[in-house]
Amino acid sequence: MAMLQHTFGIFTNPDREWQRIRNEEQSFFKVYWTHVPLLALIPVVCAYFGVTQQGWSIGSGGIVKLTADSALILCAFAYLAQLAAVYVLGEYINWMSHSFGVTDAASKRHYEGTALAVYSATPMMLAGVVLLYPELWLVAGVFILAACYSIYLIYEGIPILMNIPKERGFVYASSVITVGLVLAVVVMVATVIVWGTGMGPVYVS
Repeated sequence: MAMLQHTFGIFTNPDREWQRIRNEEQSFFKVYWTHVPLLALIPVVCAYFGVTQQGWSIGSGGIVKLTADSALILCAFAYLAQLAAVYVLGEYINWMSHSFGVTDAASKRHYEGTALAVYSATPMMLAGVVLLYPELWLVAGVFILAACYSIYLIYEGIPILMNIPKERGFVYASSVITVGLVLAVVVMVATVIVWGTGMGPVYVS
């Protein structure tokens, strides 16, 4: 129930919700495993049905679809990539917290870093619903908006969760966003490598 409350709250009143998240006594393990595995299913399940049943078009060309087996492999990779990316981002936030003057106990910092990664990634995962209709212009537009809101959540959330001044939080948040962009590049490179091994997309003829 708390998952739904926080997910709703970060869209309606993020500052208040970040404070509520900070005040909770939870563990890194709980906040990660009760949220990410479920949320990460949204984009991959929607993408699977979108690319195998709905398909997409490029320009004036016909409808393009993937075979079920090909889509399943790619979606499984995307699912694991999401789990890894959120985990690594949370660990980075925790690792850097001491450098930015966060004075909470180690276990508390670990929870806060993971919570920030989880809830700031939530808009991106929820945006995955658009993959049911995988037209490039629509998908790009929705994910750009979701990414902008995720960035906003990071800038707003770090000073509150970590209980540090906004000026220091701004620099901290900027470093977190930089690492997030690096993770995105790593995932793209890994995707190219996976495709090179023969597990790339197979189109319906």
